[in-house]
Amino acid sequence: MEAAMMLMRRVNLSYGQSYLKTAIGITLITLLALPACRALLESSLINHMLIQIPLLALSGWMIGKGSFFSLFKRWNDRGVPGLLIAVFAMFFWMIPRWLDAALSEPLWEMIKFITVPLFIGIPLGISWPRLSSFSRAVVWTNAISMLVVIGWLYVAAPVRVCNNYLVNQQEAFGYTAMMVALGIAVYWVGRVFFGNWDKVE
Repeated sequence: MEAAMMLMRRVNLSYGQSYLKTAIGITLITLLALPACRALLESSLINHMLIQIPLLALSGWMIGKGSFFSLFKRWNDRGVPGLLIAVFAMFFWMIPRWLDAALSEPLWEMIKFITVPLFIGIPLGISWPRLSSFSRAVVWTNAISMLVVIGWLYVAAPVRVCNNYLVNQQEAFGYTAMMVALGIAVYWVGRVFFGNWDKVE
């Protein structure tokens, strides 16, 4: 009887944590959708690509680890299918054409607020804990190299890549993206030598 009671408490605690994560994710999306918050984060390319979109993905991540974590277990056993969905969605929203569309057309702005949490955040939230250490290493290595390449392209481009942002803004984003990539690389080198990779979610 005591063992059954303890199991019920654990189940109730698990459900409570799931609801809390889902509530946090939904609240974050709501805050990011406020006009004042959108205007602030979309005023520069750095804020748009390195703050708003990652926060939208984070909101989906929380929802994925909350309400959706136990779903698609058979289909997404090792986390690879969900990871591929997230990667393709990230590539899509890194294309300047769609960033411009999200700023100029309300429909595309709404699509961004739906697809980034749904196709990037949620798949990552349910897939990341199921990935092996090697798969996580591959993901981080590709993320670092992708940031470096995108940053270099934005710096080297002789013309405006995004019509809604000036050339100096895209150059600033390019240098910032490369600095972020460097920071991530230094952090993970430290984790490899001084931390435990398997404990990183």
